[in-house]
Order: sequence, then C-alpha cells, then structure tokens
Amino acid sequence: MFLKIKKIPQVFWSSKKPLNLKPKISSLFFLCLGLIIFGFGEGLLIVSNSGASPWSVLAQGISLNVNLSIGLITFIISLTVLIFWIPLKQKPGIGTILNAFIIAIMIDLCIKFVPTPENYFYQIFLGIIAVLTVGLGGGIYLVANLGAGPRDGLMVGLQKKTNLPIASVRAFLEISVVSIGWYLGGTVGPGTLIFAFGIGPAVALGLYLVNRIFS
Repeated sequence: MFLKIKKIPQVFWSSKKPLNLKPKISSLFFLCLGLIIFGFGEGLLIVSNSGASPWSVLAQGISLNVNLSIGLITFIISLTVLIFWIPLKQKPGIGTILNAFIIAIMIDLCIKFVPTPENYFYQIFLGIIAVLTVGLGGGIYLVANLGAGPRDGLMVGLQKKTNLPIASVRAFLEISVVSIGWYLGGTVGPGTLIFAFGIGPAVALGLYLVNRIFS
C-alpha cells in the first residue's frame, strides 16, 4: 500500500549519491522531467485560484507581521529549512539547485498558457489535479536521488529520523505550516487545504508508481 512507503525507492536510473556532479544521463533526465511535472503542478494550483500552497500561506502570514515582502520571506523560509537539513544529515545536489530554476520557469509558463476556470467546481477540481501532478513529479525527481528541494529534503530527513511513512511526515509538515500561516493572518482557501492534506499521499503515490513501473 503506497501510504505505508517509508523510503525513497532506488531504480536503475537513480544516482548512487545525491552529491553527484557527473550523474548518468538517465538520472539527469528523470530529475528534470520530475521537476518539470512538479513545477507544472505548482502552477496549476495557482491557476486554479482555489487557494495558495501551505508554505505560501506561511510566508504571507509572516509578512503581515514583520513588514517584509512575501518573496523575501519565502527566500528566508527556504534558507531556514536548509539549515534544518544539517542535524537531519541531508545532502544537497544539483537537483537542489535545478529545483528552484525549473519549478519557477514552469510556474510562469503555466500561468501564461493555462486559463483559470470560471466555474468554482472546476477550480476545485483543478486544485485536486494540481496536487496529484505535484505528487507525481515529486516521486519522479526524488527517485533520481540528485538532491531534493528544501521542503522535500526536510520531509526525507524527518522520515529517516522518525521512521514514519512518507505520507504521514509530509502531511504533518504541510498541516503544521498552514496552521501557523493561518494563525498569523495568511489566507487559506479550499485548494490550500486540499494541498495540505493531499500532498503527502500524492507524493507517496508518485513514489509507488515509479517503483512499480521501473523496478
């Protein structure tokens, strides 16, 4: 059952170590493919207009209390999360760097070419599709094992420390983040809650599918 997955699967195109400056072509290909899908999903959530992601809600809530821009707060949060990697013994890689660039590009492309549904039901439906898309992309790029983004690295590190299922760890993180953001004044929409409660199972499903297809 995919909800019980505790480790990132290793397949034939997985890198042997995250800090690999000369990865296999297949590892690099699936890393980029996963990040493209991941970024497209993030863009779909924004386009759906059903609510921001939990980490964006946190950034918004903090910005309302410290008089700094949401963009700057997002950057500070990412740096803070990376600092937490140290006690968790998480290692960065080229995927950590490409994460920021590819996802940002895909979000911009998605916003430019995908229209927001006018019907509220379709907006919620698009929000659900967005979460599943992010989960699939996350599953693909994490299996490449070339370094995770800040949030995914925190998830993997906490999973190793607690030995809890990945779905549970990610759900705990997202629900905690959105709760703090909401308490600080951030705006929470239906899509925010769908993401917070759904991204853990979605990532676990993505990992499960990749493992079943390529093992």
